[in-house]
Amino acid sequence: MKALILEKPGQLNALTVVTNREIPDPKDNEIRVKVYGAGLNPSDYQVAEHPGLDSEKKRVLGLEIAGIVDAIGNSVDNFSIGDRVYYLRSIDNLDGGFAEYSVTTAHTASKLPDDVPFELAAVVPAAGYTAYQAIIQKLKPQSGGTILIHGGAGGVGGYAIQLAKLCGLKVITTCLGKDFDYVRTLGADEVIDYTQENMYELISNITNGRGVDYILNTISPDSATKDLEVLAFGGELVVTAGFPDFKKIRFYDKGMSIHEIALGASHTQGDFKAQINLAKIGDHFSKLISEGKIVPPQITSITIDDIPAYLKKMKEGKVTGKVVAIINQVK
Repeated sequence: MKALILEKPGQLNALTVVTNREIPDPKDNEIRVKVYGAGLNPSDYQVAEHPGLDSEKKRVLGLEIAGIVDAIGNSVDNFSIGDRVYYLRSIDNLDGGFAEYSVTTAHTASKLPDDVPFELAAVVPAAGYTAYQAIIQKLKPQSGGTILIHGGAGGVGGYAIQLAKLCGLKVITTCLGKDFDYVRTLGADEVIDYTQENMYELISNITNGRGVDYILNTISPDSATKDLEVLAFGGELVVTAGFPDFKKIRFYDKGMSIHEIALGASHTQGDFKAQINLAKIGDHFSKLISEGKIVPPQITSITIDDIPAYLKKMKEGKVTGKVVAIINQVK
């Protein structure tokens, strides 16, 4: 089969398209999927550049996958051959989505409604599930509150804005000036160019000095630490890229709650309940898309041969929205 393989760990330019990759066979409790769409994510180039991921079988990247069940392993009773599915692949799984066929554990995949295209579904699992767990499962926000969402023009941010609006929140988001109109179409109420404006001063003004009730930080520990300046008393902070500096937090100062999102660890830590939750998120998220309540971020469609170049663009911050590789063409 045709696949994009990582010839040598630690080098993004070592990604190579081959046509002789062996088609994987599903093991017990696994399904094999004919891949129609595979989303690109920062973790793809991060894994490619990680020097310590050598393996006997060369790695195929691609975390977000949508396609049709092609074969099933023993003990699989929730899927049949021909089912439309989408899922978030485990990083430990070497047969990712940048290939004509991929495999995954059956209990972590979700059935895909007929009215949701593969191209669209393939840009949901990593960013969409992260946003869903942050907003819906962790924060469980009260309508009328205010939330700061960093990076509204990105994958996680774009979904988070929409989920926050569904929950009745006022949304403040950050992005580049060129993306202002885009994030407003997603529902952002206030938009800040983090490269040109004093973000925290503006947020303080917008909230009359009180600060925001909720924050979703996808940037860094340093950024999360600075966010504490504009977190209201009793507020909640969700982090996906590192905790704030706990030395800067004074007990009894904020009465805050901090939530960690570690979606991929649901696979790697072996927690069955957490793994089943991935499928539950997928089931609900696809329903929201089918009902028109969630619109995927701006999508750029490419071929498997284009993936390395677009991963480089993503690393350089030159991508708005999401990128999906069309692996097999829908007939």
